[in-house]
Amino acid sequence: MMRNTVLIFTLLVSFAASAQTEQQKMDELMNAYTSMYKFNGTVLVAKKGKVLFSKGYGYRISKDSAKNTPNTIYQIGSITKQFTSAIILKLQEQRKLNIDDKISKYFPGYPKGDSITIKNLLTHTSGIFNYTENQKFMQATMSKVVSKDSLMAQFRDVPLNFSPGTKYSYSNSGYVLLGLIIEKITGKPYETVIREQIFGPLKMTNSGFDFKNLKSDDKAAGYSIYKQSIKMTAVIADSTTSYSAGAIFSTTGDLLKWHNALQSTKLLSKQSLQQAYAPLLEKYALGWAVDTIFGQQTVMHGGGIFGFNTNIQRLPGDDVVVVLLCNMNIGGLEQISRNLLSIVYERPYEIPREKTAIRVDENILQQYV
Repeated sequence: MMRNTVLIFTLLVSFAASAQTEQQKMDELMNAYTSMYKFNGTVLVAKKGKVLFSKGYGYRISKDSAKNTPNTIYQIGSITKQFTSAIILKLQEQRKLNIDDKISKYFPGYPKGDSITIKNLLTHTSGIFNYTENQKFMQATMSKVVSKDSLMAQFRDVPLNFSPGTKYSYSNSGYVLLGLIIEKITGKPYETVIREQIFGPLKMTNSGFDFKNLKSDDKAAGYSIYKQSIKMTAVIADSTTSYSAGAIFSTTGDLLKWHNALQSTKLLSKQSLQQAYAPLLEKYALGWAVDTIFGQQTVMHGGGIFGFNTNIQRLPGDDVVVVLLCNMNIGGLEQISRNLLSIVYERPYEIPREKTAIRVDENILQQYV
């Protein structure tokens, strides 16, 4: 009888788990990450234009008990690079540049500029020193207005790490140069070009650049430490410090509009998108990291900036997107994204659990001694 009872109980538990809706599974997963302080932010999952899941977790501003919602605005850090890359490809479509152009064409006298191409900048294969690795400079200037000349001065005359095109090394400096090239060709500030060609047409009304001076009830505070016992807010990075490499702020809803535009080729041609998603060294393409999941190509990018970590992962072939915007400095968002995709594709996934300490009798421990 006992055996039958256990069997029935097991079947009931299994049935309850399988009976969960897609949304319930995602909510259970995200609640688990949030309870373990491995996520604090907003998540969105969509497929073929339909939002499957959209919800905020944790606090937008902890001291005010203001919760994160789908409307919360976050700094998205290096996700900005997708937008910079898109404008470069748009200018190529308009025959105003070619990604095989040498950067000496735009910066005469730039050291080794005749051996570095725009494509090298896009794919982090230029060998140019990454200025954000200069901790002294970043700590002294991260919350101040910095001129573009000052940014370039941090890497222009530093010897290349390797011959262009031979290796991959992530460099925000390359994307600063891309922003300057956009300005040289258009005759407009980089931020204006992004607004006119992307934010405006796509109605991304909650996206912009100057997060430090943003006045909005939906603005999130960024946390360098976010635990149960201590929550320490981070200094807000001035947009001029990260510029075309990481200055944008946005919402999950606006990034869905961005995804939809790329899916519809409303913004870029099919040929440009093929270039954007074609991986080179270390599986990095033009502003996108490229991989496969469940047999499908996935294009993604993370973003990390003081107090914020973000991730967008897209499966263009199936028109699926996962957006995670987090107002705390924490890694592991790519794994969360993968688990959410596992739910979409009905694949196995694990819900994280707190590790429980096991108490062992002192006499037993002494036996091992």
